[in-house]
Amino acid sequence: MPKSGFLAKNNNILTVDVEDYFQVSAFEQVVEKHSWDSLVHRVEGNTQRVLDLFAEHNATATFFVLGWVAERYPKLIQRIVNEGHELASHGYGHQRLTLMSEHEVKRDIALSKDILEDISGTQVHGYRAPSFSINESNRWVFSYLQELGFTYSSSTFPIKHDLYGVPDWPRFIHKTAEGIWEIPMSTLKMANRNLPISGGGYCRLLPFKFSDIAIKKYLQAEQFPYMFYFHPWEIDAKQPRIKGATFKSNFRHYTNLQSMQDKIENLLKVYQWQSIQSVYQVQLNLHKQSDIQLLKQEHISG
Repeated sequence: MPKSGFLAKNNNILTVDVEDYFQVSAFEQVVEKHSWDSLVHRVEGNTQRVLDLFAEHNATATFFVLGWVAERYPKLIQRIVNEGHELASHGYGHQRLTLMSEHEVKRDIALSKDILEDISGTQVHGYRAPSFSINESNRWVFSYLQELGFTYSSSTFPIKHDLYGVPDWPRFIHKTAEGIWEIPMSTLKMANRNLPISGGGYCRLLPFKFSDIAIKKYLQAEQFPYMFYFHPWEIDAKQPRIKGATFKSNFRHYTNLQSMQDKIENLLKVYQWQSIQSVYQVQLNLHKQSDIQLLKQEHISG
C-alpha cells in the first residue's frame, strides 16, 4: 500500500482494550476464570471514566471489548456505540490464542462477535487477540476471522517480547495471505530494531516526554497512521491487588497507575484521535450501515 495515501499527523488512531484488572495475561496463573464473578469488578466504572475523558477532548476510539465484559455490562456497550466510537472484539475470555486449541479459539472468537453484535445492534468489523497472540504458529486464525465476517485484525506487535511479538512481521497495515487486513501496533525503527511506542505499559512505565518524543519521531519518519492503545484498568490506582503473581508481573501491572490518567489527558490535548474504522474506512471498505442478520445467515449456510 503506498505511503502517500495517508496524512499520519491528522489520523492518529486511539484504541482501548476493555478488560478488568484480574483478566490480564500477567495474572492468568494465579486468578482462576471460575472466580472472576466473585471478584470486585472495576471495568465498568473505569471505562466510563475513559469515555468521559474522550468526550471532554472530542476524541473517538476503537474499543476492543471482551465478550465476558459485554455480557455483564450491556449499557456500557450501548454508551460506546451511542457516543460514536467503534466497537470491536477482544475475544470472549482473554486467554492467549497460543494457549488454546483450535476449537477453543473458534468458539471464543465467534461467541464474542455474536454477543457484541446482539447487544449493540451494529456489525463488528475488528478483532484484537489477547496479548497480541497471533504468530506463525496460528496464522489460520486470520482465515477464520474472514469466515466470521471480520474485516480486519489488530493482533500483531512486530517486536521482541517474552509474551508476544514477531519482530520480522510487517510494521504497517497489510492484507495477509489469508485474506484479512492486519493492522500491527506502531513501532519506531531505530538501529535496525523495532521499538515499542504504542502505549499501554510502555507509556505508563516511562515519563510522558518519552512517549511524546517517540510519537513525534514516528510521525516525522512515517506517513502511516500512528496507533496507541491502553486498558481502562491502567487509570485505576485503587484497584485491588492480586496476590501470588511474580515480581515481574506485579511491576508491569502496578507501576505508575496513579499517573497514567494524566498521561492519557496529555495525549488527548496534544494529538487528534480517531477510530480504526474512521481512519481506514476506504482501505477496509467499511460501511456505516450493515445487515448483521444477513451476514450471520451467510456464515451459517456456508
